[in-house]
Amino acid sequence: MSLKIGIVGLPNVGKSTLFNALIRGAKADAQNYPFCTIEPNVGIVEVPDDRLQKLTEISKSEKTIPAVVEFVDIAGLVRGASQGEGLGNKFLAHIRECAAIAMVVRFFENKNITHVEEKIDPIRDIETIETELRLADLETLEKRLTAFEKELKTDPKSATLKIKALKKVKEALSNDLDAREVDLNDDEQMIISELQLLTSKPKIYVANCSEEQVANILDSNLSFLRKQESKIPDQIRNDDLSSSFITISAKVEEELNSLKEEEKREYLETLGIKESGLDKLIKEAYRTLGLITFLTSGPKESRAWTVKKEATAPEAAGVIHTDFQRGFIAADVVAYSDFIDNNGWSGARAKGLVRTEGKTYRIKDGDVVLFKFNV
Repeated sequence: MSLKIGIVGLPNVGKSTLFNALIRGAKADAQNYPFCTIEPNVGIVEVPDDRLQKLTEISKSEKTIPAVVEFVDIAGLVRGASQGEGLGNKFLAHIRECAAIAMVVRFFENKNITHVEEKIDPIRDIETIETELRLADLETLEKRLTAFEKELKTDPKSATLKIKALKKVKEALSNDLDAREVDLNDDEQMIISELQLLTSKPKIYVANCSEEQVANILDSNLSFLRKQESKIPDQIRNDDLSSSFITISAKVEEELNSLKEEEKREYLETLGIKESGLDKLIKEAYRTLGLITFLTSGPKESRAWTVKKEATAPEAAGVIHTDFQRGFIAADVVAYSDFIDNNGWSGARAKGLVRTEGKTYRIKDGDVVLFKFNV
């Protein structure tokens, strides 16, 4: 399953620094000028999951393999990107290939790092990016509407349905809404999904702060946002704005990568933080995409696998190998806590905690599964 998150923002907001920290030392260009990143940098990031190590210990597994998310560092957007400003069309195409968007917004002050708009203003920056994404989608809709209107003569029923769906989304975009906020029936949803609209993708808002802002979030520029609540996009309006943003200091996170685990914990404690901002971002990306993890464990490996929520047992088997789905017979399933508390498969079986599930079973997060199949 391809889980690709595009890191998006204006130039010089810290996207490449964040990307370098995410993939633990990659060297995406992070210079102090717009468009220093042109071709997107791509990195595979492990999803933090403490359960895997315990499974490995109990099963005495030779390997431990976590679930992963793919992050893409996309060059900075600027006002007018939808019309090609700053190589905008190329960058927007890169976003189109991603499953979700991590929108990095600059909160930190640094006179040595230029801002394309000359002043730190998170609200304006969010509005700029979201406006460009909507304008790009409107252009896509206009082109497709023209094509569908030509189809009216040859296939009036299908073309009429398509035109209705597109006009519904076009009206929403013209009123500063995203495509993903439009109420569509199943047929309309299928039509719109084929367009890969930018505003149909889920978004994660990332506040890139200074070390001081991260250490004392109430005194950071998030307080600036609270004062302008009427201007805040609906997607991030919340009684507690600090929970609407993943708050990160990309510079701090990059420094954390040079420390040992114990030193990392001590450093985070001095900042009053329980969890790395990057770990929070990775987990939020996973959650935003509507994904859960099921687990397999044995002598060869303990591994985390990714599926959509409500995936059936055969669909989960197919993530491991398509043959498993095609020849699915049943699945032995045990809850993670029962697996751990009873020292693995044999102990859980002895207590009657292992269930045999069929084709209609919906996989739950943390299920430890052994598939039975015949091909």
